[in-house]
Amino acid sequence: MRSADLKRAILISLDVVVVLVSLALTAEGLRVFAGESITISNLQATIAFALLWIFFLIGFSTYSLRHTRAGTVEYKRVLNATLFTSGTVGVLCYLLGYDYPRDLFIGWITVGALGLCLIRLARRRVLHRLHRRDLLTTPVLIAGSTAHVDEIAQVLDREKWLGYKVRGAVTDERVSATTGGVPVLGTLSRLPKLVDSSEASIVVFADGAFDSATEFRRLQWELEQSHVQMILAPTLADISAERLEARPVAGLPLVDVAKPTAAKSLRWLKRSIDVIGSALLLLIGSPFLLGAMLAIKIEDGGPILFRQRRVGLGGKEFDCLKLRSMCTDAEERLAALRSQSEGNGVMFKMKNDPRITKVGRFIRRYSIDELPQLWNTLVGDMSLVGPRPALPAEVECYDFDTRRRLRVRPGLTGLWQVSGRSSLSWEDTVRLDLYYVDNWSLVQDLTILMRTAKAVVSKDGAY
Repeated sequence: MRSADLKRAILISLDVVVVLVSLALTAEGLRVFAGESITISNLQATIAFALLWIFFLIGFSTYSLRHTRAGTVEYKRVLNATLFTSGTVGVLCYLLGYDYPRDLFIGWITVGALGLCLIRLARRRVLHRLHRRDLLTTPVLIAGSTAHVDEIAQVLDREKWLGYKVRGAVTDERVSATTGGVPVLGTLSRLPKLVDSSEASIVVFADGAFDSATEFRRLQWELEQSHVQMILAPTLADISAERLEARPVAGLPLVDVAKPTAAKSLRWLKRSIDVIGSALLLLIGSPFLLGAMLAIKIEDGGPILFRQRRVGLGGKEFDCLKLRSMCTDAEERLAALRSQSEGNGVMFKMKNDPRITKVGRFIRRYSIDELPQLWNTLVGDMSLVGPRPALPAEVECYDFDTRRRLRVRPGLTGLWQVSGRSSLSWEDTVRLDLYYVDNWSLVQDLTILMRTAKAVVSKDGAY
């Protein structure tokens, strides 16, 4: 049995267990709370319906391995298969005149659908953890020009949770390795043999991999018997799926790219959420805020709030509020510490900064020092979600691309906050901020807010 077939068999077995367990839970719940017991006749019908459910899960391609790493396609197909099963069961019961218990059916389908989605979520979480430890990774070859090979290899190396391990590059350029250090295994004419010798499961075709559609079609034919997955990577970086729409026209796989969504983030809906959300969070967080303010005052008797000029929407400066977490002469001591910066060349960062007070270290760990920024959000200087508010000195170092961060309000949290915080490099910080600016959506904001709570509690990258 091939590895792919074994993986699918395991996935199907897990779903069978979920369907049966959800049935048992529903039946037991009805027995305990409603005094209803499942009859032999109903049990036989239920087993038939369970097999039908698994059949439709297979028919809706919920076990396609290409969708098991990321994205929502897997969940959508599970729900579609479940809805189709429900409809089919209803039609069969009507045609056969069979009175199947509605409470049992509705409870079973609901619990089962939830269980099928949860088992996939749990499986992904486990796989992502294993991938980050270089376990159960998938060998990958990247074909194309060396420059584009390096771009893709850099992304795959950064996003280790995907589990793609680059074995080498395939290019017609006469080099032994790419600039980024990816070894060149051979030329494109030898691709089928290189797939076999490297035992690669995936070939990523980047720009420069072929000169025409005809050449790519021939490459597909040559790899047809190798059971390798082919992925085409166009030069479309940091664009969300919501802005892309594939529209095959006359055999051409055209990709329609929607405009960046920076302007949408300034509309009334986001602002309304900022006002309501910041007001509620100020109310909820007031005990922590008052406790921290009292502790700061008791520790050294200095000022409680720290005001710092930051750059906001359109380059307009404002006073960003924070609870003071450093000694009162922190700004004067900064110059002497710049040579010890552990930051990224633009932002000053120091893990064991001697200027941080005891109270300051605690409130920084849990981001309590940033609670006063809810006031900045309430009055419109900031947003709940957005790019990190920058210092004027940092903005002076911005290049043309980086200045695009100023197209939206800076945020109390953002992609940078839930992706590593102080641990991020400057390049990754800018990349995440620009991605947010160009691909803003309300769903993304809500997701970031939920992930922020986890990042704060786990103290990831905070110091």
